[in-house]
Amino acid sequence: MNPVAPAPSEPRCGETAVAQASRGRRSECGVLDRMLDAVRAGAGCALVLRGEPGVGKTFLLEYLVEQVPCGRVLRAAGVRSEMEFDFAGLHQLCAPILDVAQRLPAPQRDALRTAFGMSDGPAPDRFLVGLAALSLLADAARDRPLVCVVDDVQWLDRVSVQALTFAARRLGAESLAMIFAAREPDLVAELADLPELLVTGLTNDDAPALLGSALRGLVDQQVLDRIVDETRGNPRALLELPRGPASAELTGGFGPSDAPAIPRRIEEGLRRQLEPLEAGTRQLLLVAAAEPLGDPVLVWRAAARLGMRVEAAAPAASAGLLDIGSRVRFRHPLLRSAIYRAASAEERRTVHRALAEATDPETDPDRRAWHRAQAVAEPHEDVAAELEQSAGRAQARGGRAAAAAFLERAAELTPEPGRRRQRALVAAHATHQAGAPGAALRLLSLAEAGPLDELQRARADLLRAQISFSVNRGSDAPPLLLKAARQLQRVDVRLAREAYRDALAASMFAGPLAIGGNVREAAEAAHAAPRPMLPPRAADLLLDGLAVRFTDGYAAGMPMVTRALSLFRAPDLSAEEALESLWLACTTAAHGWDIETWDALAG
Repeated sequence: MNPVAPAPSEPRCGETAVAQASRGRRSECGVLDRMLDAVRAGAGCALVLRGEPGVGKTFLLEYLVEQVPCGRVLRAAGVRSEMEFDFAGLHQLCAPILDVAQRLPAPQRDALRTAFGMSDGPAPDRFLVGLAALSLLADAARDRPLVCVVDDVQWLDRVSVQALTFAARRLGAESLAMIFAAREPDLVAELADLPELLVTGLTNDDAPALLGSALRGLVDQQVLDRIVDETRGNPRALLELPRGPASAELTGGFGPSDAPAIPRRIEEGLRRQLEPLEAGTRQLLLVAAAEPLGDPVLVWRAAARLGMRVEAAAPAASAGLLDIGSRVRFRHPLLRSAIYRAASAEERRTVHRALAEATDPETDPDRRAWHRAQAVAEPHEDVAAELEQSAGRAQARGGRAAAAAFLERAAELTPEPGRRRQRALVAAHATHQAGAPGAALRLLSLAEAGPLDELQRARADLLRAQISFSVNRGSDAPPLLLKAARQLQRVDVRLAREAYRDALAASMFAGPLAIGGNVREAAEAAHAAPRPMLPPRAADLLLDGLAVRFTDGYAAGMPMVTRALSLFRAPDLSAEEALESLWLACTTAAHGWDIETWDALAG
């Protein structure tokens, strides 16, 4: 595996649409910029943005709108439920400027007023309505440039489309731009002869950065490449896919392949496409769905072990479901999950067993261990131990989601009850650190199902209190954390200090709302607690400094706090310390008005 860090600034919170749209859309933004330059110079322009759903048409429209601070913008958007109402779209666009309709020639004015239900009369002549729309927009653009933005034209009522495109084809010297956005391949005949810009997926340079911005933690480069390939760089798909699959599946290629929650209607539609295929082709599709990297060599190796021939791929390719070339690519990202979910448990185990046998244990031991784990139906200590080793390697490289997935499955496959509880406790801690508190609580309950020794009980209490604080910042967290810290003080000094740190932070957050404790009580307990024999880390100095600050005063504690904050800015700060205490260090710097350190740590 080759994990890479997600791009930290794609996109940044608080960026304008201008800055965001420019990322990966320089060419399209350039076309829109040149069109606006022409409008400012007094020329009328029309343009149609075409592209598949989610490709970024609306985003480009927002970019365009932000570029017109000194002009006027009129907007309309097609609404599926209003497609049967004549002139609904035209009224939506023109409503803000109807006050100038009185200056129109009488036939046009009357036609427009009748179309909008402002006066009685026979059905208006559509030619006159089109002329009225053109005259109304041109009149509104006399004093300053006017930009008309119409989104989702495919859902606009037909007569509105006719009137608006009639006007768009007759723009002359007006400082007026009309921009339409329509889905591809939906056909809107009235747009056919207007200038158009085809909006496609992001490039292979920009798409991974956008996907990385939606993922937490390190990203397995091979998994990232596969998702980018299957989405064809569609921005909406890249941003929404991480909300469904388990983070372990996306950031490490591990985790249950059936994790995405697909709407039933979509899933059933995808499954129906599998029914005409022969059993061998369906099994090949399942092998490809269970292999998260899209590696054709590995897929064919596993297929050969199951007795499949190359010809089995032809029906899937003819149906447009699967393409096996330099990479295994499904036609739609959700198709992979639908195929996996449609298979029986035994069918899944069979293909995972073949994939495990086809995976090199020297070059990719972790993926082999994962496939082995999915291939067994009952507890198996050898497989559980192998997963535990894989978890250690994942944690060493910062892959906490993958480590959590390994440890959870290892606990499930452990036959001996005491060892299972120990592994479940470790898995619960890793899962909490990976940002899945609900799953962590479930594993914690599994660990607490049997007797625990003193250290295990204290660790369980600490984790439950930490989850409570991280999930709801509850006022009950400080006393729970203090209790866990005092329990740990007898058996694990280092872990006890971690608990005191969290208890102090929780008390600072809860303030007077804390139940059964306050900041000073937590600070006094932390100050009196034993210190580790090892050289103090940045986190240790921060805890000591904060404890002194709340027991002996601001002036007494801040020198130690300042020294600790400087250590947090050191380039050799360990990933473990950063994960555990960087957030508290950042908050402390802000409270101490050390803006330079706060900015560095926040970054």
